[in-house]
Amino acid sequence: MTQTSPDTPVNLSFNALQRWHAALQTACAHIEAPDALAHLAAAISELGAVESMMISLECRGQAPQLLYQQGIPEQHRDAVLNRYFAAGYLLDPFCLAVENGLAQGFYHLEDIAPDNFFDSDYYKTYYLGTGCSEDSYFIADIGDARKLSLSLFQGCSGTRLSAEQVNLLRAVEPMVRDLLARYARYGLAPVSTEAGLNSIQAAFESFGSQVLTDREREVAHMILRGHSVKSTAAELRISPETVRMHRKNLYLKLDINSQSELFARFIDWLRQG
Repeated sequence: MTQTSPDTPVNLSFNALQRWHAALQTACAHIEAPDALAHLAAAISELGAVESMMISLECRGQAPQLLYQQGIPEQHRDAVLNRYFAAGYLLDPFCLAVENGLAQGFYHLEDIAPDNFFDSDYYKTYYLGTGCSEDSYFIADIGDARKLSLSLFQGCSGTRLSAEQVNLLRAVEPMVRDLLARYARYGLAPVSTEAGLNSIQAAFESFGSQVLTDREREVAHMILRGHSVKSTAAELRISPETVRMHRKNLYLKLDINSQSELFARFIDWLRQG
């Protein structure tokens, strides 16, 4: 008979789940307390060495609102908490996916990022530039066009979540989602969904509107979001050659020569607005 050593993946998962269930009981007991989200974050931490977390309120058409964060290194807090929530979210694949109706559940960055995202300037600036290389995401639908998101970030230590840890996170998704929904009932004040409606869509529609055609702006948006020529062609239902033609024309009109310059121009435009 084969014996299982104390450090095998099976036992590591079992021990993590034991700690998770104990922390989960504490989180449930504090769901109406001011520190409810801190207890939920503590429970999540029992499932793996999560480096940092953010819990945000996502209202359709509006900028996300930070509700809780832990573990973000001080040297990156300005970039993450100020630049991201001021404008950076407009190109974030998770935020865009939620805006476009992404269902509640658990997702890894690779599940929803466009095909060229990991070579994009956005990924280099807002992920690698802030010490993050990967992101996982719990989404809970709380009604009234609102969702709660719990983001888990890795990268500063150079380690990634193992496949086993990701599977554990997926396995507990229903319980995390239930706790987020219960927190919303007790800990969130009613929020108007009217103010700022369609601000995300408006930001994209107005960028370059004075010089670019509608199709050129669409191509620019796809490039900014991290889509390749092939992916852009498929999404817009045009040929790759047509995408390249529109890209060449919009670069000429904006007096730029690369995707990096397009990204810089878009960010500058957001800051001026």
